[in-house]
Amino acid sequence: MPSATWRKKRGIIKHYNRLASTYDTLYKEEQDQKIEHILSHIQLQGSDLVLDAGCGTGFLFRHIHKQVSNLIGVDLSNGLLRIALKHVKTCGMESVSLIRADVDHLPFRERVFDKVFALSLLQDSTMINMTVQEILRTAKNESPAVLTGLRKVFSKKKFIQALRKEGLVLNLIPTPSSVKDYLALCSIDRKAKNK
Repeated sequence: MPSATWRKKRGIIKHYNRLASTYDTLYKEEQDQKIEHILSHIQLQGSDLVLDAGCGTGFLFRHIHKQVSNLIGVDLSNGLLRIALKHVKTCGMESVSLIRADVDHLPFRERVFDKVFALSLLQDSTMINMTVQEILRTAKNESPAVLTGLRKVFSKKKFIQALRKEGLVLNLIPTPSSVKDYLALCSIDRKAKNK
Protein backbone atom coordinates (compact mmCIF):
# COMPACT_ATOMS: atom_id res chain seq x y z
CA MET A 1 0.00 0.00 0.00
CA PRO A 2 1.41 3.42 -0.92
CA SER A 3 2.90 5.37 1.96
CA ALA A 4 0.54 8.32 1.32
CA THR A 5 -2.41 6.00 1.94
CA TRP A 6 -0.93 4.73 5.20
CA ARG A 7 -0.12 8.30 6.29
CA LYS A 8 -3.77 9.22 5.82
CA LYS A 9 -4.91 6.07 7.66
CA ARG A 10 -2.54 6.80 10.55
CA GLY A 11 -3.99 10.30 10.74
CA ILE A 12 -7.52 8.89 10.86
CA ILE A 13 -6.49 6.41 13.58
CA LYS A 14 -4.94 9.22 15.67
CA HIS A 15 -8.03 11.37 15.19
CA TYR A 16 -10.41 8.65 16.40
CA ASN A 17 -8.10 7.56 19.23
CA ARG A 18 -8.13 11.17 20.51
CA LEU A 19 -11.89 11.38 20.06
CA ALA A 20 -12.68 7.97 21.59
CA SER A 21 -13.45 9.10 25.14
CA THR A 22 -15.99 11.69 23.94
CA TYR A 23 -17.25 9.91 20.80
CA ASP A 24 -20.44 8.55 22.39
CA THR A 25 -21.32 11.92 23.90
CA LEU A 26 -20.78 13.71 20.59
CA TYR A 27 -22.51 11.27 18.23
CA LYS A 28 -24.87 8.93 20.12
CA GLU A 29 -28.11 10.75 19.34
CA GLU A 30 -27.22 11.24 15.67
CA GLN A 31 -26.02 7.64 15.19
CA ASP A 32 -28.97 6.11 17.06
CA GLN A 33 -31.44 8.02 14.89
CA LYS A 34 -29.66 6.87 11.72
CA ILE A 35 -29.50 3.24 12.87
CA GLU A 36 -33.16 3.16 13.90
CA HIS A 37 -34.09 4.52 10.49
CA ILE A 38 -31.96 1.90 8.72
CA LEU A 39 -33.34 -0.95 10.82
CA SER A 40 -36.89 0.00 9.83
CA HIS A 41 -35.86 -0.91 6.24
CA ILE A 42 -33.99 -4.18 6.77
CA GLN A 43 -35.08 -7.56 8.07
CA LEU A 44 -32.74 -9.27 10.53
CA GLN A 45 -32.90 -13.02 11.22
CA GLY A 46 -31.94 -14.77 14.43
CA SER A 47 -29.41 -16.90 12.55
CA ASP A 48 -27.67 -13.93 10.87
CA LEU A 49 -23.90 -13.50 10.98
CA VAL A 50 -23.43 -9.72 10.74
CA LEU A 51 -20.38 -7.59 9.94
CA ASP A 52 -20.16 -4.03 11.26
CA ALA A 53 -17.26 -2.59 9.25
CA GLY A 54 -15.89 0.50 10.96
CA CYS A 55 -17.86 -0.29 14.12
CA GLY A 56 -16.48 2.57 16.20
CA THR A 57 -17.73 2.34 19.78
CA GLY A 58 -20.46 -0.11 18.85
CA PHE A 59 -23.61 1.95 18.32
CA LEU A 60 -25.05 -0.73 16.02
CA PHE A 61 -24.33 -3.50 18.58
CA ARG A 62 -26.66 -1.93 21.11
CA HIS A 63 -29.51 -2.05 18.62
CA ILE A 64 -29.16 -5.56 17.19
CA HIS A 65 -27.02 -7.81 19.41
CA LYS A 66 -30.09 -9.65 20.78
CA GLN A 67 -31.60 -10.13 17.31
CA VAL A 68 -28.75 -11.92 15.54
CA SER A 69 -26.63 -15.01 16.07
CA ASN A 70 -23.21 -13.35 15.79
CA LEU A 71 -22.09 -9.80 15.25
CA ILE A 72 -18.49 -8.96 14.37
CA GLY A 73 -17.26 -5.41 14.73
CA VAL A 74 -14.11 -4.32 12.94
CA ASP A 75 -12.29 -1.04 13.39
CA LEU A 76 -8.74 0.25 13.01
CA SER A 77 -8.85 2.57 16.05
CA ASN A 78 -7.71 0.99 19.32
CA GLY A 79 -9.32 3.83 21.24
CA LEU A 80 -12.76 3.26 19.73
CA LEU A 81 -12.46 -0.51 20.14
CA ARG A 82 -11.59 -0.13 23.85
CA ILE A 83 -14.81 1.83 24.37
CA ALA A 84 -16.75 -0.74 22.32
CA LEU A 85 -15.31 -3.55 24.45
CA LYS A 86 -16.46 -1.78 27.64
CA HIS A 87 -19.99 -1.54 26.20
CA VAL A 88 -19.93 -5.21 25.14
CA LYS A 89 -18.85 -6.33 28.63
CA THR A 90 -21.11 -3.94 30.56
CA CYS A 91 -24.21 -4.86 28.56
CA GLY A 92 -23.46 -8.59 28.33
CA MET A 93 -23.43 -8.63 24.53
CA GLU A 94 -22.40 -12.26 24.17
CA SER A 95 -23.08 -12.35 20.42
CA VAL A 96 -20.49 -9.60 19.72
CA SER A 97 -16.83 -10.13 18.78
CA LEU A 98 -14.38 -7.29 18.12
CA ILE A 99 -11.41 -7.34 15.77
CA ARG A 100 -8.85 -4.64 15.10
CA ALA A 101 -8.43 -4.70 11.34
CA ASP A 102 -8.33 -2.48 8.28
CA VAL A 103 -11.64 -2.59 6.39
CA ASP A 104 -9.62 -2.50 3.16
CA HIS A 105 -8.03 -5.84 4.15
CA LEU A 106 -10.62 -7.79 6.12
CA PRO A 107 -9.49 -11.05 7.74
CA PHE A 108 -12.49 -13.06 6.52
CA ARG A 109 -13.21 -15.56 3.76
CA GLU A 110 -15.41 -14.57 0.85
CA ARG A 111 -19.19 -14.62 1.18
CA VAL A 112 -19.59 -15.39 4.88
CA PHE A 113 -21.84 -12.62 6.21
CA ASP A 114 -25.64 -12.54 6.02
CA LYS A 115 -25.77 -8.77 6.56
CA VAL A 116 -23.06 -6.15 6.22
CA PHE A 117 -23.12 -2.63 7.65
CA ALA A 118 -20.65 0.16 6.88
CA LEU A 119 -22.06 3.15 8.73
CA SER A 120 -20.22 6.48 8.78
CA LEU A 121 -17.20 4.83 7.18
CA LEU A 122 -16.88 5.84 3.54
CA GLN A 123 -16.05 9.48 4.23
CA ASP A 124 -12.85 8.30 5.96
CA SER A 125 -11.91 5.86 3.20
CA THR A 126 -8.64 6.50 1.39
CA MET A 127 -9.90 4.54 -1.65
CA ILE A 128 -13.68 4.15 -1.69
CA ASN A 129 -13.66 1.55 -4.45
CA MET A 130 -11.25 -0.68 -2.52
CA THR A 131 -13.22 -0.28 0.71
CA VAL A 132 -16.55 -1.11 -0.93
CA GLN A 133 -15.12 -4.09 -2.84
CA GLU A 134 -13.52 -5.54 0.28
CA ILE A 135 -16.63 -5.13 2.42
CA LEU A 136 -18.84 -6.71 -0.22
CA ARG A 137 -16.37 -9.54 -0.83
CA THR A 138 -17.39 -10.86 2.58
CA ALA A 139 -21.16 -10.73 1.91
CA LYS A 140 -23.08 -13.80 0.83
CA ASN A 141 -24.58 -13.71 -2.68
CA GLU A 142 -27.96 -12.21 -1.89
CA SER A 143 -26.95 -10.49 1.33
CA PRO A 144 -27.90 -6.86 1.77
CA ALA A 145 -25.26 -4.32 2.67
CA VAL A 146 -26.06 -0.99 4.25
CA LEU A 147 -23.61 1.76 3.28
CA THR A 148 -23.86 5.37 4.34
CA GLY A 149 -22.19 8.55 3.14
CA LEU A 150 -22.01 11.80 5.05
CA ARG A 151 -23.87 14.56 3.19
CA LYS A 152 -21.21 17.17 3.93
CA VAL A 153 -18.64 14.98 2.14
CA PHE A 154 -20.68 13.44 -0.70
CA SER A 155 -23.22 14.94 -3.02
CA LYS A 156 -26.11 12.55 -3.61
CA LYS A 157 -24.93 12.04 -7.20
CA LYS A 158 -21.32 11.31 -6.15
CA PHE A 159 -22.45 8.84 -3.47
CA ILE A 160 -24.70 6.94 -5.90
CA GLN A 161 -22.03 6.93 -8.63
CA ALA A 162 -19.37 5.60 -6.23
CA LEU A 163 -21.58 2.66 -5.27
CA ARG A 164 -22.87 1.88 -8.77
CA LYS A 165 -19.33 1.95 -10.11
CA GLU A 166 -18.65 -1.08 -7.89
CA GLY A 167 -21.49 -3.07 -9.47
CA LEU A 168 -24.01 -2.45 -6.71
CA VAL A 169 -27.72 -2.50 -7.08
CA LEU A 170 -28.86 0.11 -4.61
CA ASN A 171 -31.95 1.50 -3.05
CA LEU A 172 -31.48 4.90 -1.43
CA ILE A 173 -33.47 4.96 1.80
CA PRO A 174 -35.44 8.20 2.14
CA THR A 175 -34.37 10.07 5.27
CA PRO A 176 -35.61 12.95 7.35
CA SER A 177 -33.51 16.11 7.13
CA SER A 178 -32.14 15.45 10.62
CA VAL A 179 -30.21 12.40 9.31
CA LYS A 180 -26.82 13.67 8.16
CA ASP A 181 -26.06 10.76 5.81
CA TYR A 182 -27.27 9.23 2.60
CA LEU A 183 -28.39 5.68 3.43
CA ALA A 184 -28.14 2.98 0.78
CA LEU A 185 -29.43 -0.56 0.99
CA CYS A 186 -27.26 -2.40 -1.52
CA SER A 187 -26.67 -5.79 -3.04
CA ILE A 188 -23.91 -6.81 -5.36
CA ASP A 189 -24.81 -7.75 -8.91
CA ARG A 190 -22.36 -10.66 -9.11
CA LYS A 191 -23.59 -11.62 -12.60
CA ALA A 192 -22.70 -8.17 -13.93
CA LYS A 193 -19.35 -8.22 -12.10
CA ASN A 194 -18.46 -11.60 -13.66
CA LYS A 195 -19.15 -10.56 -17.27
